[in-house]
Amino acid sequence: MNRLEEVQRRDVVSAIFRFQSLFGLVAVFIAAVVFSPTRDGELVFLSSGNLFNILRDVSEIGIIAVGMTFVILIGGIDLSVGAVLGLTAVGSAVLLVEDDFSVLPAVVIVLLVGLGFGLLQGFASAVFGIPSFIVTLAGMQIARGLARKWSGGQGVAIAYGNDPGEAPVPFSLLGERTFNGTVPIPALIFVVVAAVAIVFLRTSAFARHVYAIGGNRKAARLSGVPVTKVSVIVFGICGYLAALAGIVHAGQLNQGSPNDGFGYELDAIAAVVVGGTSLAGGRGSVVGTVAGALLLGVLRNILRLHGVDSDFQLIISGLVIIVVAGLQRLRPAG
Repeated sequence: MNRLEEVQRRDVVSAIFRFQSLFGLVAVFIAAVVFSPTRDGELVFLSSGNLFNILRDVSEIGIIAVGMTFVILIGGIDLSVGAVLGLTAVGSAVLLVEDDFSVLPAVVIVLLVGLGFGLLQGFASAVFGIPSFIVTLAGMQIARGLARKWSGGQGVAIAYGNDPGEAPVPFSLLGERTFNGTVPIPALIFVVVAAVAIVFLRTSAFARHVYAIGGNRKAARLSGVPVTKVSVIVFGICGYLAALAGIVHAGQLNQGSPNDGFGYELDAIAAVVVGGTSLAGGRGSVVGTVAGALLLGVLRNILRLHGVDSDFQLIISGLVIIVVAGLQRLRPAG
């Protein structure tokens, strides 16, 4: 094999790994179509209602996973996002139902709670040099405790109306569908968040700093990248998006509970990893994360349509994640 052929082969292999999440999504989608059950001669999986249900189901995890992508790109991890979702879902319910806040002030307060929580974790990790795994593991416990204190240790149901103890009716839109009752509002929010993040990571100087830190933190610092500042902001972004997912969660389920979001951090990390982002940092994309979240959503949906036991669904999803993570080790450098 001559030099040109070797270069071409490496380019092809690199392209395959770069777009592995998209290839994987297409493969799983085709398999779902082939094995879809039928109803009245129609493929259940391809019905518009089912496809939009998949988008709705992955919207909360997808929003969180976008924020997690930023954190993993700098070589960090955030284990608190599920608990922050629970905290902010509780906050949304309490502010709207018990404290009689209107929608806009309640949403702003809750988003600021998530942003502040993320910034504090980023500060503790970046400034004091504590591994993000430890900081956010502690943050997970703190957020759960704060959620229990805020809610009195129990779930807060959201009923809508104009009387005391009822939330403003506009908040109920988060559980509705638009475009003639077809597209879930949470799915639209996920799409907007993902689109903004994709453009931001492709065009901003901040994004170049994120990739530089993940690629080589010491070299980035020596080249003038404000490593501490960027790291803190990245965790703030992740906390902010976890709070947004908490608001969506409360609107969809009409409640806020301290136990909401349990295990969501693992689902978000799985979506990022399946999407091809390296856990070592410096390599990955939001496009891959979106594809990873959809891949897992499609897989769970087709298993559910066939009535596969939920425990077995977890086993299959886990095996898929292991296989994809294993393939990452075969990816050529550069």
